[in-house]
Amino acid sequence: MLNQVVMVGRIVKEPELKKVEKGEVCNMTLAIPRSYKNVNGEYDTDMVDCVLWNSIAKSTTEYCHKGDLVGVKGRIETRMYENEEGINQKQINVIAEKITFLSTQKTKDKEDEIE
Repeated sequence: MLNQVVMVGRIVKEPELKKVEKGEVCNMTLAIPRSYKNVNGEYDTDMVDCVLWNSIAKSTTEYCHKGDLVGVKGRIETRMYENEEGINQKQINVIAEKITFLSTQKTKDKEDEIE
């Protein structure tokens, strides 16, 4: 059996490193545009939640920022939990095993310096 995913997308919000019992963790969401148009002629975007642990989490929070383009290689993990209303819910995350920094989103300040 095989559980492997490879995806490329932009980081939705600034990554934050948190210390927990198991080490250091970073929860990150990637915006990944679909390769086809919907009925309105627009490209939909999927928001994929990723979990990064320890050294991968640390380097990503240190070098990556909101809007940066990254590649993620990892595995899909499902988790069952009970919400506040007592209803069972399923959460699906990608557990990152490797992050590739592809490009950075230029900030307005950097663009102003170039001009």
